[in-house]
Amino acid sequence: MARDEGAGSGTVLLAFILGAVSGAAVALLYAPQSGTETRELLGDKAREGRERAAAAAEKGREILNQGRDTLTSAIDRGREAYQQARRENA
Repeated sequence: MARDEGAGSGTVLLAFILGAVSGAAVALLYAPQSGTETRELLGDKAREGRERAAAAAEKGREILNQGRDTLTSAIDRGREAYQQARRENA
């Protein structure tokens, strides 16, 4: 059987995103707009990108905190169950 030694899904996604960004850049360079309009458009898109990245980072922090809370809760419940089992067997 042949093994798939190719790129992982993360690499494929990164390549797709880079291709999309490159295509958008080329399209903007060849667009029939003045340089000022193109720079304003690029600035707007850059701001939108920063805002989306900040929102994604915030959502990631929230998910991480929820996971941490869930893990802490599970550890506490496990500790309580262990202590209860020790008391019952003692």
